Amino acid sequence: MHNGADQFAKNILREALSRASSPETEVEVLAATQKIDVYSVPDPARDAERAGMGLLGELSAEPSLFEPFHRTPGLRQVRSCLRKQLTWYHELERRARAQASPVGASSNDAEPDASTQPAVAFPTLVVISSGRPESVLAAYECRKAKPGVSHAAPGLALRIVVLSELPRTQETLLLRLLGSGRVLREALADLAAIPEDAWERSVATPLLVHFQLGLDEQATSEEDDVSAEIRAWFEDYQQKLRNEGRDEGLKEGRDEGLKEGGRNLLLRQLRARFGELPAAVVARVDAADVAELERWGERVLGARTLDEVLGAPS
Repeated sequence: MHNGADQFAKNILREALSRASSPETEVEVLAATQKIDVYSVPDPARDAERAGMGLLGELSAEPSLFEPFHRTPGLRQVRSCLRKQLTWYHELERRARAQASPVGASSNDAEPDASTQPAVAFPTLVVISSGRPESVLAAYECRKAKPGVSHAAPGLALRIVVLSELPRTQETLLLRLLGSGRVLREALADLAAIPEDAWERSVATPLLVHFQLGLDEQATSEEDDVSAEIRAWFEDYQQKLRNEGRDEGLKEGRDEGLKEGGRNLLLRQLRARFGELPAAVVARVDAADVAELERWGERVLGARTLDEVLGAPS
């Protein structure tokens, strides 16, 4: 997933799921050159937060791989996701064996004795599609579980979410922001209409500002339609700031909005990966300019420590 819309989808899922889970993005699958877009493990201590997350909360109630598609996927793409699911399950079993083995014992990929194999939950695969993937639904004999959500046979642990079929409610808003065309336009309007302190706003607004998705350029292809829609939302957002007397000039307001969005996003990423942050780290993020925030944000996923993200203080 390389374009702005895909990066936005991956980030918004991770940030929303971090309210009640421990999500990872671009999880490397060692047995294949594939990466899971978002992998989420529910935190039992945050069941109350997850209960308030609507449909996304329901879908993340068990360990799950989330694979969003800006275009409607076909069988080949979904099979690739199923391969990730199975390979990741194999890796989870390997890790469980290694953790359960006595110190110094060898842990390899040989088939384990079923009586000694630690129990590992099979992760659910959640495929998020803009349109209705008829070939996929037919191939896996998916059955409608609720509007916009279909389940395959239980053994597959596969959920198909069709964004264009989700009801227009606040419970589905976060997911509908991953859509395109009419679905996205309606979701942006719904986002603007909900209360300022709604959790969906706290997750989505900084990401919409941060990613911009072609704010300074005209859409050049059908694939960039989402950029034009986000651009329109961003311009409406700036107009709202002007009307409320909080914009001191378009350039200054835009720069400040980008900085604030980048700051909020980076702090969320750092906390999700490293836990509670030292005051000195928060102060450095507060003082950083937009270029520094973007540079640090690019390092988060591959970093093992805070120093690898921020470097030594000057």
